[in-house]
Amino acid sequence: MGEAVVLVNILGAAALLLWGLRMVSSGMSRAFGAPLRRFINRGADNRLMSLGMGGLVTIALQSSTATCLMSASFVGRGLMGVDMAQAVMLGANVGTSLVVKFLTFDVGPLSAILLLCGVVLFRSGGGGHRRPLAKALIGLGLMLLSLHLLDAASEPLRNSAQLRQVLHDLDGAWLVGVVLAALLALLAHSSVASILLILPLAAKGDFGAAFGFALVLGANLGSALSPVLETGDQKPRFRRVPLGNLLVRALGCVVVLPFLDHLSAFAATLGGDPVSQLVAFHVAFNLVLALLFLPLTAPMAALLARLRPDVAEAEDGRQPRYLDDSALDSPGVAIGLAARETLRIGDQVEAMLRQCLDMLSGKAAKGSDIGKMDDVVDALHQAVKLYVARLANDDLDDSERRRANDIMTFAINLEHMGDIIDRNLRDLAEKKTKRHLSFSEEGMADIAALFTQTLENLRMALTVFMTGDVRMARQLVAEKAEIRMLERNAAEAHLQRVGSGRRESIETSALHLDILRDLKRINAHIASVAYPILESRGELEETRLRISPA
Repeated sequence: MGEAVVLVNILGAAALLLWGLRMVSSGMSRAFGAPLRRFINRGADNRLMSLGMGGLVTIALQSSTATCLMSASFVGRGLMGVDMAQAVMLGANVGTSLVVKFLTFDVGPLSAILLLCGVVLFRSGGGGHRRPLAKALIGLGLMLLSLHLLDAASEPLRNSAQLRQVLHDLDGAWLVGVVLAALLALLAHSSVASILLILPLAAKGDFGAAFGFALVLGANLGSALSPVLETGDQKPRFRRVPLGNLLVRALGCVVVLPFLDHLSAFAATLGGDPVSQLVAFHVAFNLVLALLFLPLTAPMAALLARLRPDVAEAEDGRQPRYLDDSALDSPGVAIGLAARETLRIGDQVEAMLRQCLDMLSGKAAKGSDIGKMDDVVDALHQAVKLYVARLANDDLDDSERRRANDIMTFAINLEHMGDIIDRNLRDLAEKKTKRHLSFSEEGMADIAALFTQTLENLRMALTVFMTGDVRMARQLVAEKAEIRMLERNAAEAHLQRVGSGRRESIETSALHLDILRDLKRINAHIASVAYPILESRGELEETRLRISPA
């Protein structure tokens, strides 16, 4: 029972460490995600600046994995070169080793102070960065508290004769130490957490410094494996940065491993306890790698391009172009990306409308392209909806929550427009073609005018969606009334032609009126984007009904 309690205590302290690390990373990402992304992108033309910015961002996020995924995202979207991204990762590796150094200091009551400040800030409410920053403070406090608990929980284990014997037997098996530590870092998704878990075992000096250095090498190697696995299903250009980081660390491990005896002897001459020696080796290892490989980032980029070449393939329009999973921890960035993807849906709907008009006017015979475009609209609508739904609602401020809802609502309306065009207008156009029918000259002019106005309204709606311009939103709602009038006038004129016995009008009467009705429905969906903007400014009436005299 005593051994089981010790194991549970150690696992609980380790879980608290990982949870605190996650809270710091997500809290800082949500509070300062967009500025951090802009900050890291400033060094896109200068290797030394990229190195420094990678280190600073990693210290802020407490995770080199997060920095790696962020850099891979920039490279994949063409915002940064692979060579500069490798410089960022060299700095990130130095930054994460400095985080370990900071966490080994005797900070005394700092854990309680951070927890208290974080809870008070979180409970005080308010929007903006306050709640995410509070989570980051709480996470850092939990990390420091977990280190204290881990030290206390592992005390019986460190005094265990069996463990000492196992560590003594493994002392010369450096390769085994590398593998074990790499697996631990891979499971923890963090070199910081894995090394902090190793340090209490090193405190008693039950294994030599050389074996401890092997464990540190394994922790570095394992943490570089995580982003490689996480980007395994991405396009080649997204996978180059994690692969480059893994190659740098793997090469460093291969070169250093045979000289661990000499390095441990050198560390002994410098003095210090086993824990400080391991931390110093961790910092020095990453710092030396940064200095050696910083001038070689361009050849590395060329090598990675050969190892992960771009695959020539036709772009699948149904695949999202802007939705980036690594941005989900930065709500402002993620919402902006979702809005850009929603614009793609709008572009597809506009192309579908134009194709329908071409079919009705006789410029195009088939509507198969409309069906394919509707498949794209459906796929992108689903992707945007799921992407926005993955944002943690509790971490959004009021303006971000409203914007996320507006994006989902507009994406749904665009998808409804696509369905009307594909299932109704396309079907009507194909019936006209199959039956060899022709609209009257006046009727076709009315339909074309309504199509043209609908296209203009859709372009205006996309602008309103992105800018939130109140004047244009009012104009868009006013255009909805104009469309009602155009539809009514066109229907009345058509019925007059039917009454006068015009053969073309009689033959196409059902088609004509259905087309007018469907365009009116599409415009109703188009105008919906203006309502949230006008409602937030108090410029909408609750009802269009007049007040009853009674």
